[in-house]
Amino acid sequence: MTSNGLTNRRCWVEVDLDALRANLAWIKHRVGPGVRVITVVKADAYGHGLKSIAALLMQSGTDLFGVASLSEADAIRSVGRGWPVLLLGTALPDEVENAIRDGVMLTLSSADQLQQISKTAQKLGVKASVHLKVDTGMGRLGVAPELASRLAATARVTPGVVLAGLYTHYASVEEEAAYTQNQRQSFRKVREAIRAEGGDPEWIHSANSAGILLEHPDGCNAVRPGLLVYGVIPPGSRLGGRIKIDRFQPALSWKARVSFIKEVKPGSRLSYGGTYVVKRSSRIATVTAGYGDGYLRSGSSRAEVLIHGRRCPVVGRITMDQMLVDVTRLEGVSPGEEAVLIGTQGQGNITATDVAGWMGTIPWEVLTSITYRVPRIYRGGQAS
Repeated sequence: MTSNGLTNRRCWVEVDLDALRANLAWIKHRVGPGVRVITVVKADAYGHGLKSIAALLMQSGTDLFGVASLSEADAIRSVGRGWPVLLLGTALPDEVENAIRDGVMLTLSSADQLQQISKTAQKLGVKASVHLKVDTGMGRLGVAPELASRLAATARVTPGVVLAGLYTHYASVEEEAAYTQNQRQSFRKVREAIRAEGGDPEWIHSANSAGILLEHPDGCNAVRPGLLVYGVIPPGSRLGGRIKIDRFQPALSWKARVSFIKEVKPGSRLSYGGTYVVKRSSRIATVTAGYGDGYLRSGSSRAEVLIHGRRCPVVGRITMDQMLVDVTRLEGVSPGEEAVLIGTQGQGNITATDVAGWMGTIPWEVLTSITYRVPRIYRGGQAS
């Protein structure tokens, strides 16, 4: 820490572990007893730092982790060996053996995959657990609904394979109620057909973060929150005004520091390309964050940061390591002070959703774009 109480970093993220714990507790209360939680920790736990977040979630009651790669599964195993992990994407042919050896649950979408999983599991002398994915309208992975019960029946009698789960993925639950209802009905028919044939997978899940807020579990016994665990409400017209943000606590704050203050004259051009022309005498602060840290260049001359608790506009093009901010309205800004890119300072607040709006993207991309050169500092209970 510096003498004024700031970290000695130029650009850093702070993660509130107590907020994460509270968000997970709210989700568990929302879905009720008997419904388990599969916490999605893809992309370095949405930019929050996978190993530290996995350790906290293990202590806080998550039941299973959802990942996108075997390297993420390995990271979880290094924190808590034996904790159940589901690979939400398709294992590549050369990944299947390692996944089965490490006990990772695999997503099953086709008969060809089933045969490879079976052959590999028998070679290793173990049972491979699979979750059958049904494509009810996402169009990405999964078996067609009309073929799902047949594939499930085959999986139940295939050597070396355990049909441990059944799931689907909502494509637009935040926006399209009718489309989501069609997906729900399609998935319900698949579940009923599989149960009629004697199948009863241990894990049945469909609801993502928006689904948890808008949909009833409807025959499922697990949910798959991602963004919601981290305290961010998924944007969407169906969610607008229905869920208060104060029910959730954003866990991530992103901060940098003022490095320089310059007085500029009217007509001065700022940053690369001179795209921003100063209209009046101004004070411009250089802030130590840029697209090399993951603060997207598309926020140039659109985004805002907090300094002295007030929103100040980003002016000119964001560069790799720095951005320029107009602090003309503020008194006494000096080098070394804190600038908040996401989070709270004084009475001011900027959310990941705010930043996404300025950058023309979604909060998922904002959080997962924060690069590895930005250190994560953990606050709250169990922080180390």
